[in-house]
Amino acid sequence: MARDQIDMTPLQSRDELVTWFEAGIKPPSEFRIGTEHEKTPFTLEGHQPVPYEGARGIGALLEGMQLLLGWEPIMERGNIIGLYDVTGGGAISLEPGGQFELSGAPVENVHQTQSELMAHLAQVREIATPLGIGFLGLGMTPSWSREQIPVMPKGRYKIMTNYMPKVGQYGIDMMYRTCTVQTNLDFSSEADMVKKLRVSIALQPVATALFANSPFTEGKPNGFLSFRSEIWRDTDNARSGMLPWVFEDGMGFERWVDYALDVPMYFVKRDETYIDVAGSSFRAFFEGRNNSLPGERPTLSDWANHLSTIFPEVRLKRYLEMRGADGVPWGRLPALPAFWVGLLYDDESLNAAWDLVSHWTAQERQALRDDVPRFGFKARIRDRYLFEIAKECLKLSHAGLRRRGRIDQLGRDESRHLEPLERILESGRTPAEEMLDKFNGEWGGSVEPVYQEYAF
Repeated sequence: MARDQIDMTPLQSRDELVTWFEAGIKPPSEFRIGTEHEKTPFTLEGHQPVPYEGARGIGALLEGMQLLLGWEPIMERGNIIGLYDVTGGGAISLEPGGQFELSGAPVENVHQTQSELMAHLAQVREIATPLGIGFLGLGMTPSWSREQIPVMPKGRYKIMTNYMPKVGQYGIDMMYRTCTVQTNLDFSSEADMVKKLRVSIALQPVATALFANSPFTEGKPNGFLSFRSEIWRDTDNARSGMLPWVFEDGMGFERWVDYALDVPMYFVKRDETYIDVAGSSFRAFFEGRNNSLPGERPTLSDWANHLSTIFPEVRLKRYLEMRGADGVPWGRLPALPAFWVGLLYDDESLNAAWDLVSHWTAQERQALRDDVPRFGFKARIRDRYLFEIAKECLKLSHAGLRRRGRIDQLGRDESRHLEPLERILESGRTPAEEMLDKFNGEWGGSVEPVYQEYAF
């Protein structure tokens, strides 16, 4: 989540950067699941974007949530830009175009993820409905132009907005028009991290297809099933992608540190001020060669903030973040953590998943990732359709969740949260294809019905 970390100890050596990651290692008994999801606010009347200012704006929504939850506000230059639970629960933050994000607390099982989500949605509704605000569960805003979307008052976003057009054609769309759901998972050792990272990068296109949910731009089909995923192919390739080097010998925390040192930075935060250093590497800063901060050394906070501006398909922090899925309606959100927990938190399933992907080449993985936004399940790797691979992955995930044996009050294990994905595979079509059928059929060529059918 995009809350800036605060630890102003100056960094002395590269080893400290490696140690920062190693601190994430946990015994399997302490593994947790974190789920983050974004949703697009819209005015219930007229289906317009919601501005930050005003009695019925996003600022007012956050103030209402603060009163309801008793969470601490996150302030920037007098504006409320987020909330967090001081007892270590979740946090609420704003994406650049007002997308409303819940970063869930680290929980022990997917049943708790679902409970947290239900509570959050009830709370959000209680405040948002009187303000005339609804929320949309899609991977991309279906009807608004870039120009229509308001800008949230966060300094880091101004810097990113200026920089994005220099490095790709879709960065502004990524910031202002997309929503995702992601799952954060733990590792028990460096070797465990590497194995989970490799499996989840290789299989990220499966999640992209299962959650593909962004077929409309400005009221019309855009030619893709997950345009959100396509956007990431041309946002900023210096900080995104399929990381082919992760599959090479010698992969570990040090290799990630070396990668991150060379990723261009966006900003350095000093007190309330964001200093624009966009385009210069962290390595130059680390060596005291940052032109905006001559002779100054980065702090651990600078490092943590920089790591949160790297956007590959799977991101390493002190845990692994699965980043391949579009935002979806609330009933399908718990399916994402369920899918990855079943694959990665059960050794038998993890080994079987590695067997499934270990012989793919970097070129094949990249081609699959490039094809999936447009073709979904019909994308191919070697002589197989992604559809078959998705079916196999779901079977492995299901078995992994059953073996975990985490039971809810009604005696059901976590595999029940995979049901929405099982229905998708039974139909043989991605959610986006189902939506396109409605657009071409009962919706009569209009995207307006999404504001009812896909609202939270």
